[in-house]
Amino acid sequence: MYGDDAAVRKILTELGDTWAVVGLSENRRRAAYGVAEVLRRHGKRVVPVHPKAETVHGEQGYASLADIPFDVDVVDVFVNSDLAGAVADEAVAKGAQAVWFQLGVVDEAAFARTRAAGLEMVMDRCPAIEIPRLG
Repeated sequence: MYGDDAAVRKILTELGDTWAVVGLSENRRRAAYGVAEVLRRHGKRVVPVHPKAETVHGEQGYASLADIPFDVDVVDVFVNSDLAGAVADEAVAKGAQAVWFQLGVVDEAAFARTRAAGLEMVMDRCPAIEIPRLG
């Protein structure tokens, strides 16, 4: 388990409401689109991060975390495990408070680096599942 229930709860309830969702595009068939909608329904500001920099759910998109001209609290990562570690490093550089790797996204070295940098982190979990589970 990469991130216990206490870490999940802290990320969802205490660390702020601006979530950068890496891999979020206008493609409604992708998991990121539905998860972003759940986050929005639970009061989170969802900022799309995707090479196309598309506007999604009414929020301006950016090509990278570094391009976002304001602070983000949580970086939610919908890229494959081979690319996720670099995104976690970008989240640390951006000053995020937490990194969340989605279901199936695991990089133990990135987890260790991110935690060592002082950020909360969970891997292989989904906030759309955890929000109702934790109440």
